Formats: sequence, structure tokens, C-alpha cells
Amino acid sequence: MVGNVAVGGDAPVTVQTMTNTITADVKATIDQIRRCEEAGADIIRVSCPDEASTAALKQIVRAAHVPIVADIHFHYKRALEAADAGAACLRINPGNIGSDDRVREVVNAAKANGCAIRIGVNAGSLERDLLEKYGEPCPEALVESALDHIRLLEDHDFREYKVAVKASDVFLAVAAYQQLAEAVDCPLHLGITEAGGLRGGTVKSAIGIGALLWFGMGDTIRVSLSAEPEEEVRVGFEILKGLGIRNRGVRVVSCPSCARQGFDVIRTVQTLEERLQHIRTPMSLSVLGCVVNGPGEARETDIGITGGGNGKHMVYLSGVTDHHVRDDDMVEHIVRLVEAKAAEIEAARVAADAAGLIGVAAE
Repeated sequence: MVGNVAVGGDAPVTVQTMTNTITADVKATIDQIRRCEEAGADIIRVSCPDEASTAALKQIVRAAHVPIVADIHFHYKRALEAADAGAACLRINPGNIGSDDRVREVVNAAKANGCAIRIGVNAGSLERDLLEKYGEPCPEALVESALDHIRLLEDHDFREYKVAVKASDVFLAVAAYQQLAEAVDCPLHLGITEAGGLRGGTVKSAIGIGALLWFGMGDTIRVSLSAEPEEEVRVGFEILKGLGIRNRGVRVVSCPSCARQGFDVIRTVQTLEERLQHIRTPMSLSVLGCVVNGPGEARETDIGITGGGNGKHMVYLSGVTDHHVRDDDMVEHIVRLVEAKAAEIEAARVAADAAGLIGVAAE
């Protein structure tokens, strides 16, 4: 458990991100956390490099609606302070904080405060002895580092941990996770670290994280982008949606467009994706420029639109042709339809839950 969020086993794959504000700036950090929460983040990590950061953490934890992970490097006292401040998890490598007594202190603080621990091995910061042993970062070095850190925790009878073996090289990271999964039975935190900017980093993360999830590995993910943290969350959910693992919000099916298009598909999809970010209810929307594939795709989605002639386009509801809409009102009309469908789905869900409770009470 990371706070009230289950990680591993049969629990849903969770999506994480990390703030990039100065942690001691409580308002800026909370504001960024709020945007990440709106995007759907299940868990948010906050860096705690100094005492001012851990002092601010208590207020940040109280304001957050999701569990907060304190990111700690080397300074074991920061881990003690973060645990006391209410962090749900400590991201720390036990072997990097000094003596066995210090490891014991951190473990005791984690136990006393109900903290989990995330061991985060990174190809860019491997221990010197492992680099000397293997000559360069490699899967074997990453896994050996992870196993060494795990051993330190288990020697102190601590088992509430998850592990990551990240690298910026997709093939290195995937191979390391595959070897780690064969060696341990604990939740795995997936990521391609330092993946790059929004476009390149998304592609690399989708390949690496997607491959591991496809193989059945991974319990929680973080997409590492040189972009705003809320974008990491959105990309994370898109990876999960693409694999059919977890759905949140509107899944858009759209064509690349061609000369047959009855409206500007590319700009329409861009606008709709931006306008529909507030929808959390899982549902599907098809936006196709012409009648070649449009009707077939629309039959499989909750709402669909297919381009027609003279600026007049067909709207499908639950796969059935329903009415036409013209260019000048098309985007606003689709937004209204999606919002109404989301409300309908949520109302049906509430009614089903209430009926289930009544049934249980009757029994």
C-alpha cells in the first residue's frame, strides 16, 4: 500500500508523476499537484533534497488528495523527516545512505509511520563497484544493485517495497526489468528514465513501458518527460488505454485524413482532445473524415462523426446513425454529446451500485 493506493497483485496499474517545483514553495507545489490530480495521477512524487523541503512536506501531504512519495537521495535524515511529515512512501536506495544503523533508523521510521519504500535503481547513478565490475551499465548490474538494496531492507524485516531498474536506453531497461522479474516477487515500478521531450519521450516510453506491460510485468508506471508533470500523467494513461489495461476519459479513434475528408480532421481532433480533458468517464469517440471507414468505426464507439458533403456530417450515437450537424457547430455539438454521455454513464453506474447495496441489504 502506498497510502490508500494498492500497488501490485490484482490492483490496477497506477500512474505516477513527479513535481518539478521548488518543494519549499508550498503554494507552487500544491498547485502543480492539483493539476496532476486533475489529469488523473494516482501517486505523486516530491523531491526532498533539503530540510526546508521536508519541513514543507507536512503541509503538502495534508493538501494532496493522492499519496505523496518523498524522493530522497543519500541524506538519511531527510527520509526520517519525510516519514514523520506523512509521506506515504520513501524513494530511497538503502545502500546509498551509509551505515547499517542508518538503514535501521529509516526502516524503523517507515514502519512507525506506515510508509512503503521504493528502491529506485538508475543506470545513470549505479554504484562505483558495480561499474568497475561490469565495465558499463548493463542489465546484470542494474539487477544486482536492486537485489543488494532489497537485501538490506529484508535484513531488517521490511518487505513493504517496490523496485525500479530504470535506464534511458529502452533495450537496457526492458532487459533489466525482465531479469528482475525472474529474480524477485514484488511490485515493479516501470519507467524509461530521462526519456526526452514530449514527442520523443512519449514514443520511447510507449515502446519500453508498453512492451513490459504487454509481457505481464509492471504494477505502477511513471513516464519521464521533459514536459509538465500533468503531461506525463496523460501519456501514462494513453499507454494503459492503448493496451486495454485501464481506461480513463475519452478514447479517440480518428483517421489521419486525406483528400476525401469532409472537414478538417486534424484540427478538429486537436481541439476535441483539448476540450475533453475534463472527462474522466471511460468512453469512446470516433472522428472520421469520410464515409469509407467512418460508419464502421462509428458502429464500435459511443459517439461518432463521419464527414459528409456540403459541410453536413453524420453523427452516430451508440453505433447508430442519429442526426446531422454542420461545420459551424460541430465541435461544440460533439463536446455537448460527450458530456451528456458521460453523465448518463455515471448515473447508470450510481444506480447499479445502489441496486447492489439494496440487494446485499435484502439478503
